[in-house]
Amino acid sequence: MFIKAHRDSFCVAVMCDVFGVSRSGYYDWFDRAVSRRDQDNQCLDVEIKAVYKEHKQRYGAPRIAKALQSQGRACSHTRVARRMKSMNIRGLAKKKFKVTTDSNHKKPVYSNVLNRDFSTTALNQKWVGDITYIATEEGWLYLAIIIDLHSRAVIGWSMSPRMQGKLVCDALKMALLKRNFPSSVTVHSDRGSQYCSHDYKNIIKQYKLIGSMSRRGNCWDNAVSESFFHTLKVELVHELCYETREKARQSIFNYIECYYNQKRLHSALDYKAPSAIECAA
Repeated sequence: MFIKAHRDSFCVAVMCDVFGVSRSGYYDWFDRAVSRRDQDNQCLDVEIKAVYKEHKQRYGAPRIAKALQSQGRACSHTRVARRMKSMNIRGLAKKKFKVTTDSNHKKPVYSNVLNRDFSTTALNQKWVGDITYIATEEGWLYLAIIIDLHSRAVIGWSMSPRMQGKLVCDALKMALLKRNFPSSVTVHSDRGSQYCSHDYKNIIKQYKLIGSMSRRGNCWDNAVSESFFHTLKVELVHELCYETREKARQSIFNYIECYYNQKRLHSALDYKAPSAIECAA
C-alpha cells in the first residue's frame, strides 16, 4: 500500500528493493481487481455522502446509519463512523448556548404538573413550550414554540421582534388550531413572565388545558424544548448570518415545517421523524 500511495513521488523499483518486494509481484498485486469489501466500501461512501449532503451536514454516524438502514442498506453506525472518518467528514459539532428566562416577577405560577415525566401514549397528552432569541443584523427575533411530547413535532410557533405575552399566546393558538382544540392537555413551560400573562392563562382556562411550569431556575424540567432550541441553533442558526428578521423567519419556517417535522430522525423516537409518529398515531 505504501508503494502504491507514493509511486508518483518515488521510483517503484527502488521502493520494491527497500521493502524486499519483487517488481513483478507488486505489479501483479496492483493489477488485481479491487476486493469485494473495498467495492462495498466505495458504494457505501457514496451513499453516506448522499445522506450527509441531503441533511446539510447535520447528521453524524448514528443518524446516517439509521437513514441508510431505512433504505434497506445493511450497515452499523460504527462502520459508518469509520467510513466518515476516512473521508474526513462529520456532523455539525454541538455548541453551548445561553438560556435566559425572565422569571423575576411576582405573578402567580402553575405547579410543576409535568414533573419531568416526558412519557406519553398518544398525541395531545403533553405539550411543552419555550422561547429563544435569534440574532439578525436588524436586531433580535424571538421564537416561541409548542412541541407535542408524543411525536416531538413542533405543532405551534410564533416569531416577533418583541418578547411579549402575545408571542407565546400565538404559538399556543396555532397548536390548538392544528390539533382541533383538544382539552385536558398538559401544557408545560418555564416561569417566564410571558407564560404568566393574563392572556396566556385565559387561553389555558378557556380551552380546558392543564397549566404546568418548571421550578425556578431549573432548565431540566423543560429539557425537550431546550433540546429543540439547541438542535435548531447548532444545525441552522449558528451556520448562518441573517441580514434581516424576514430572512430569519423564512429560514426558521423552512427548518421547522419542511425539515425538522418532516425529515429529521429523532433519537427519542427510535430514529424516526416526527411526521412518521404523527401518521401512525
